[in-house]
Amino acid sequence: MAIYIVIAVIAYLIGSISFSVIFTKKFAGFDVRDKGSKNAGSTNVLRTAGKRVAALTLVCDILKGVVAIYIAKAIGHIFDFEHIDYLIQVAALAVVTGHTFPIFFGFKGGKGVATSLGVLFVMNWQIALICLVFALVLMVLTRIVAIGSIAAAILFPILTIFIKENYNEPGNYVVFGIILAVLVCFNHRSNIHRIMNGKENALK
Repeated sequence: MAIYIVIAVIAYLIGSISFSVIFTKKFAGFDVRDKGSKNAGSTNVLRTAGKRVAALTLVCDILKGVVAIYIAKAIGHIFDFEHIDYLIQVAALAVVTGHTFPIFFGFKGGKGVATSLGVLFVMNWQIALICLVFALVLMVLTRIVAIGSIAAAILFPILTIFIKENYNEPGNYVVFGIILAVLVCFNHRSNIHRIMNGKENALK
């Protein structure tokens, strides 16, 4: 049990590094949470601080997920832990939770999409690539980032049922996928409300 707690804490703290806030303050002179949609995510950074800062934020948010999973794998191997898949899942949920509720930034973070993508690429790059392409296609067609993000999150656990490479215990990843999808959709609840009312902002 102790190893799960250690992994969860480490991953949560990694997730709590809010690069959107750090970079907008450094390069644009404001806190992104005070502008636009008030969300500490790459999309709001794009709208308020420009493409370069948004791209930097996106890459770093993805890397948070990657680093958290590799740390979980490394610790699992060092201690010869039998159920490394469970450690990976704990790390994944913790890093996304940290991104959403960062302890270093007043628990006001982003929606976890980029960090989730980083997690998925380490877990199963095939599924991650399909989800990414699916999301991008929807974003291009609708010009609404939230639609692509939500749809990709829902697609993830479905794909896990059929694409089982890289998983030691595939069934457990289906449950994990559902939990992650629920978390991402919950974080987009305001977007869902605006989409249903036709008021969601579209990319220009």
